[in-house]
Amino acid sequence: MIKVVVIGAGNVAQHLILAFQKAKEVQLIQVLARNKNELTHLLDSDCITSNFSQLEEADLYIIAVNDKAIQDVSSQIPFENKLVVHTSGSTDMSMIHSKNRKGVFYPLQTFSKAKQVDFNTIPIALESENPTDYIILEKVAKAISNDVHQINSVQRKALHVAAVFVCNFTNHLYQIGETICEENQLSFDLLKPLIIETADKIQTLSPNEAQTGPAKRNDTTTINSHLNFLKDENQINIYKTLTKSIIDNGKKL
Repeated sequence: MIKVVVIGAGNVAQHLILAFQKAKEVQLIQVLARNKNELTHLLDSDCITSNFSQLEEADLYIIAVNDKAIQDVSSQIPFENKLVVHTSGSTDMSMIHSKNRKGVFYPLQTFSKAKQVDFNTIPIALESENPTDYIILEKVAKAISNDVHQINSVQRKALHVAAVFVCNFTNHLYQIGETICEENQLSFDLLKPLIIETADKIQTLSPNEAQTGPAKRNDTTTINSHLNFLKDENQINIYKTLTKSIIDNGKKL
């Protein structure tokens, strides 16, 4: 049984806690959080601490905090030569304090506390300084996911950038679409079947094959009509930028 401590109480930390509680090969022995009350709905209060000096010894410490805090948090772990990893997609492994062994445990998913996820389907990208530690990370990852990968730092950063495009930027476009609907007394629900079909298509088609719309057709009449309809300067600029990108991509093929 691999003993694990999670440090953090945010979205990623809470979903990891839930996943580890169901895992047979992993024992979540403790969680450290600045505010214990954020986790009492998930854990017995005896398993939560807000004091680094009270951390228990474990086989693996997973830091699931804001990227900017990783270095400081890792320096406060009161042990040496322990395996310490972070869950960031963009932070270098070197940000973990050198007194401990370093690694990365990066679950590639968008996490919200109010929305449950099936951790078995989530890709987990792993990295470690040495092969022995990778074996530990792989065992822990496979205890909660069926999709585990060994990738290097450059690949992880590329994956994170790609994830921002397909998730964060896409969700912002949903928000713009919702705003346009609300301004014209329309329900955003009307767009949800389209959103679902768009996401579903890339299960069988490449994104390039799935691309449709006026920019793909280079339909300047419709494009100009849309631009004339829009009044928000930010929406106009985003529309122009994405339209140009789709048209330019078609020219490359």
